[in-house]
Amino acid sequence: MKNMIIASTSTLHGGGYLDYILPELSVLFKDCKTVLFIPYARPGGISHDIYTDKVRGAFAKINIKVNGLHEFESPVDAVRQAEGIFTGGGNTFLLVTQLYKYKVMDVLAEVVKTGTPYLGSSAGSNITGLTMQTTNDMPIIYPPDFRTLGLIPFNLNPHYLDADLQSKHMGETRETRIKEFHQFNSIPVLGLREGSWLEVKGEKITLKGDLKARLFRQGKEAEELESGSDLGFIN
Repeated sequence: MKNMIIASTSTLHGGGYLDYILPELSVLFKDCKTVLFIPYARPGGISHDIYTDKVRGAFAKINIKVNGLHEFESPVDAVRQAEGIFTGGGNTFLLVTQLYKYKVMDVLAEVVKTGTPYLGSSAGSNITGLTMQTTNDMPIIYPPDFRTLGLIPFNLNPHYLDADLQSKHMGETRETRIKEFHQFNSIPVLGLREGSWLEVKGEKITLKGDLKARLFRQGKEAEELESGSDLGFIN
């Protein structure tokens, strides 16, 4: 049975890394002594070691040890044997490229579907959807496929921002970009605002956090969903 937290972000303004969601993580990983961290997205280009050390500091607050996937000779075996898994944010194009390169994508989907607790934030959340095509990231590298884990039956747009009506910036909004996606694709897209997350238990998906999420479906008006909503109707 799937057991996941899919978070829009790892850090809220004024808070520390993962601080706002640590109580939830204590529950998600309650049976884990160690968590396997996938650092492939490398935010800002930082090294795998530096990124993993940052995660270790956060998980130490809930008395859980962290191992980086890059530290193992066989990434596939490490994923299969993990007690719990966290994929962090950064660049989704890089993350997906590395997951395919090390043949981790399919095995990661397999172990999460069979119950290994999973946390994703930002890019690590993007990959839980059907494809990575609604990421906000620059295509700094070319992945072999846009298809991702397919752990939820729609796509995500983490860090979703509403249009600032007071701004003089005339560029495209997130909503505009998602509407462009729907000119060519029928996959629903959930705009997940900062501080919001999805709790996944088996096939039940629940919106959590203080904010609403914005649902986009091809050929329909965008819809605001309240925190606490059951998202099982999205497919």
